[in-house]
Amino acid sequence: MKNRTPGFTLIEVMIVVAIIGILAAIAYPSYLEHVRQTRRAEVTAVLLENAQLLERHYTRQGAYDSGTVTLGTQSPASGSAVATIVAALGAETYTLTATAVSGGILDGDACAVYTLNQVGQRTPADAKCWRR
Repeated sequence: MKNRTPGFTLIEVMIVVAIIGILAAIAYPSYLEHVRQTRRAEVTAVLLENAQLLERHYTRQGAYDSGTVTLGTQSPASGSAVATIVAALGAETYTLTATAVSGGILDGDACAVYTLNQVGQRTPADAKCWRR
């Protein structure tokens, strides 16, 4: 009788590594898309919150650009920014623009630049950007 030491053969290990590689190739892109969806939702939430603050300010002051109103300047509000937010204010109009941070998860995405104005026009018009 031949004595065999317990363990795995090289073929068995290679099969397991191949299976793990295939699962990772399927799971990782799905995970990244889920993270992008979450970040898009955060950006839209900050834009809509800023719009609400501006509308409240307009009701009190009679103009968007009079007085001071504190708006969010990045998404998420704390921590590492995924998008920066800039407000262009006029007496009767405003435009909020969120732009993806270079090298971030949304950089190069179809939803890398969001805009929202005082009449509720949203760009891009893609449904995956503005979940309705």
